[in-house]
Amino acid sequence: MTKRFISCVFFALCFFVSLANNANAFVEKNFAVVQILDKAAGKARTVTLPVGQKVEFEKLYLLTQKCLQTDPFMAENFYAFVEITKSDSAKIFSNWMNRNAPGENPVQNPDYDVWLLRCE
Repeated sequence: MTKRFISCVFFALCFFVSLANNANAFVEKNFAVVQILDKAAGKARTVTLPVGQKVEFEKLYLLTQKCLQTDPFMAENFYAFVEITKSDSAKIFSNWMNRNAPGENPVQNPDYDVWLLRCE
C-alpha cells in the first residue's frame, strides 16, 4: 500500500513539474518590429530592430536586448527588452515591452511613442 502511494505521489509530482516547465516556454527571435509615432510630425513608422544592434531612428537610438515569442501552442504574445536613448539626453526607456499590454511599460516621452508589434 505505501509503495503504491509513494509511486502515485512521485508520478503526480513529475506531472506537475513538467507542466510548470512548459508554462514558461518562449521562442527567441532575431528581430523586434516596433511602431514609432513621431508626435510632432504626426507620422507613424514601422521599424525592424535586429537583436543586439543599436539602430538610429531620427533622434532616437534603439537597442533590443531580447525578443521572445510565447510557445506556438499558447496564445500568441511577444516580449522585447528595449533600451531607447534620445540623441541629446540619457536613456528615456529601458524595460520589457509586451505586445498584448502596451500600457504596462509605456515609453514616457513628449516627442515619441514606441510600441512592440511582433518578433521575427
